[in-house]
Amino acid sequence: MTNLSVVIITLNEERNIGRCLQSVAGIADDVVVVDSGSTDRTAEICLKHGVRFITHQWLGFADTKNFANSEAKYPLILSLDADEALSEQLIASIKAVKETEVSSAFSMNRMTNYCGQWIRHCGWYPDRKIRLFNRDKARWTGLFIHETLSLDSGVAVQHLEGDLLHYSYYSTAGHISQANRFTDLTAQDAFSKGENGTLVKILFKPPVRFVRDYFFRLGFLDGYYGYIICRISAQATFFKYIKLRQLNSDVRLNRKK
Repeated sequence: MTNLSVVIITLNEERNIGRCLQSVAGIADDVVVVDSGSTDRTAEICLKHGVRFITHQWLGFADTKNFANSEAKYPLILSLDADEALSEQLIASIKAVKETEVSSAFSMNRMTNYCGQWIRHCGWYPDRKIRLFNRDKARWTGLFIHETLSLDSGVAVQHLEGDLLHYSYYSTAGHISQANRFTDLTAQDAFSKGENGTLVKILFKPPVRFVRDYFFRLGFLDGYYGYIICRISAQATFFKYIKLRQLNSDVRLNRKK
């Protein structure tokens, strides 16, 4: 039997963290939560569940997750976000992995709950993620957003049955607010890579995104919320490119001073 460490990073996650911890109770041999300054009941809830709760400064998504992995007792890591939980089928799949000598990394499908409805289209499902791995053969990378797990050469990836349940959005207002915050980061990331927010991108990228997600990725099959998701995603694309355009404009203005 291989021991498993569950690793979670948090910031003001009192609404979600209890559900996450309950879902891993039957498979975790060690749970470490690295918190970046929560002011709500996150710490209290974590301590009630008997986890190792570590307060550490925010280093960005990738570096904070790498630090959290380094604090785990065991090399086999299940990396979760606080707003995620495991389906019963996924729990069974991970139990089966623990019974073998682990040499692979493992991916799983993530399904998002949006305002109480599970979303199965819009390009949101299956949202395959590698979350079970040996920390000695993997590390998180990425400067601003969308951290990526990089595996050592030769590490095979196997897919597990079952869903990672993502309770990400409780309201459309929350989705809109998050889209605005995230596009600050995606614009900064694109800027760091030398991209430009051209007028052509501003005009055409948002409608192309909507058509792709709503029609070609069958967002219409998710009903009302499918439409809302696709509209907000298109709007987020618009936000990204106007913010990117502003970043490039600010650089040009500073050069003229």
